[in-house]
Amino acid sequence: MENSAILILVILSFFILIVPTGIRYYYTLAVTALTILLTSVPSVRAFMNPENGPFICIAGNQQGAITFTLDSLSAFFILVTNFTVLTGLLYSNGYLKPYRRTKSPSQFALHYFSYVWLHFSMLCVLTLRDGTAFLIAWELMAVSSFMLILFEAEKRATLKTAVNYLIQMHVGLVLLVIAFLLVESDTGKFGFEGLPVYFSRQPNIPIFFLFFAGFAIKAGFIPFHTWLPEAHPAAPSHVSGVMSGVMIKMGIFGIFRVLTAVQGDAYTIGVIIMIVATLTGLYGIMMSILQSDLKKLLAYSTIENIGIIGIGIGLGALGMGLKQPALVILGFGGALLHVLNHSLFKSLLFYSAGSVYKATHTRNIAQLGGLIHKMPRTAGLFLFGAISICGLPPLNGFISEILIYYGLFAGMQAASVFQTLSMMMTILALALIGGLAIFGFSKAFGITFLGSARSKLHFAENAIGPGMLFPKLIIAAAILFIGMAPLLILTPLMRMAGAQFHTESLPVLTPLVPAFATISLVSLVLFTVVIVLLVIRNRVAGSEKTTYGPTWGCGYTAGTARQQYSPGSFSANFAELADPLLHSKQEYIPIHDEDIFPRKRSFTLTPADIFRSASNKILDFSMLALKKIARLQTGNIQHYILYAFVFMLVIFILLYMKVL
Repeated sequence: MENSAILILVILSFFILIVPTGIRYYYTLAVTALTILLTSVPSVRAFMNPENGPFICIAGNQQGAITFTLDSLSAFFILVTNFTVLTGLLYSNGYLKPYRRTKSPSQFALHYFSYVWLHFSMLCVLTLRDGTAFLIAWELMAVSSFMLILFEAEKRATLKTAVNYLIQMHVGLVLLVIAFLLVESDTGKFGFEGLPVYFSRQPNIPIFFLFFAGFAIKAGFIPFHTWLPEAHPAAPSHVSGVMSGVMIKMGIFGIFRVLTAVQGDAYTIGVIIMIVATLTGLYGIMMSILQSDLKKLLAYSTIENIGIIGIGIGLGALGMGLKQPALVILGFGGALLHVLNHSLFKSLLFYSAGSVYKATHTRNIAQLGGLIHKMPRTAGLFLFGAISICGLPPLNGFISEILIYYGLFAGMQAASVFQTLSMMMTILALALIGGLAIFGFSKAFGITFLGSARSKLHFAENAIGPGMLFPKLIIAAAILFIGMAPLLILTPLMRMAGAQFHTESLPVLTPLVPAFATISLVSLVLFTVVIVLLVIRNRVAGSEKTTYGPTWGCGYTAGTARQQYSPGSFSANFAELADPLLHSKQEYIPIHDEDIFPRKRSFTLTPADIFRSASNKILDFSMLALKKIARLQTGNIQHYILYAFVFMLVIFILLYMKVL
């Protein structure tokens, strides 16, 4: 991208704040489309030719310049980011229509401006190597996403969630600053360019995991995930789709970028990442199953998928340490493909959840049911995304997960008993994650769309227009394309992984071609059979009148809609088994024998995130400490002079003792 083009895009973005209300959305769409065009063309070229050197663009003049570096890794993430940002913006036009009666034009202007700058900041994160410029872009990403979460700032819970999110993002920023400073102290280079030199001189594990912690907060690895289940439900659905689909992947990109520079200790790094990732995947899906809030359920599912991506990253790092190209290519290739796949099916699911919220004004699935009759297209697309996220054929989630399975089975062939056992345990954990995902999304789809309505909700007819349906159909088409023709994306992706980690990909890819060709053929046959059966069913059923009745009540004809599975009863057995780990909180007043005429009772089962509880305690302690420190603000100028004198005295003593 040329110097002048970057400047023009930045200038154009500020006009979002002043253009007339009637054309603001279309102007934002034009700026975003122009950005996507200017960044996607060189990205496609860099991604398809990973062996070529990185493309460098210098923006600025003699007084100051910023260097943008585009290689195959950043190109891949740029393409994923551009697609999700575009679908989110297309979806937002219809989703935000009801808010035009309650939000001012300036609030919409700020929202769209923040959306564009979230896009800009992510592109900068992916192309900047200098530490200062990268950290500024990282901070811009945090601030712009913070503003997007605050769209409904009149709600106190939303405001609290946004502030908590911003605090945690700054904790990650501090960790990254410390890591870059340590690199600079040894190499004299403040940025990613100094990492190879540092790793060649110093132990790799301490500085890597300092970077890992900073990036893991953004990505959502446990125990750094506590912001994610709160921020995603608080944000508008198109923002949730973008944050879950691509923004958290900036943390994954950072981990990949640091791994490309690692010179030693890769085996130990891989083992630790696989352990953290496995626990992340298991904990995320377990918490997801227990949720009744549809968007919070999807948010915890995001944590689960970050765990799956992490397993692939850990497997690739193990391959680096063991000098096994198959593990490197299959691990990193599977992780990168899952980055793409997750951005697709998770944005589809969040957009579908947003459609449900717009039509019913609730995210609580305990109040829903039977929506498949009123929202058949949304129900079908949610089911489509659910099948994909569960890793079932013939959709894209199956392809990336089976690639990671291939890598794990390849790792079992090692002579080391420890490695064989660890691979076997990871395979079992990944299979358990997949099984629990099927269980969790059976609950999400079944309770929300099947059965009968569980409460009397005002359903907004024609709430979901073509503008909200179109981006979901685009995503569904991309999901199906990857599932049907995986080799078209796997071939350049594995070449890119090989180029980034200096490993030949062709010997690993060639034996897999027949297997994936068979998968493509079977998937095509399966999809064709399903389509044919649906066509036959519609033709047969179309000639007869369809009647609907209440849910079968086991012979009891006076049944009500309450005689169905609730979210709690659906997952009750699992909740009981998982209670020693998850500690769900029950709130109810028991009925005693002496209560002849008991008053109305309610029962609430709230899944408790143990990490969230711990972070809340730390936050409460910090707030209490800050309130006590605030007493120093007496308003007396003499006290402030005393504070300055004490500070200078402490600095003098430390200098005298040669501590500083």
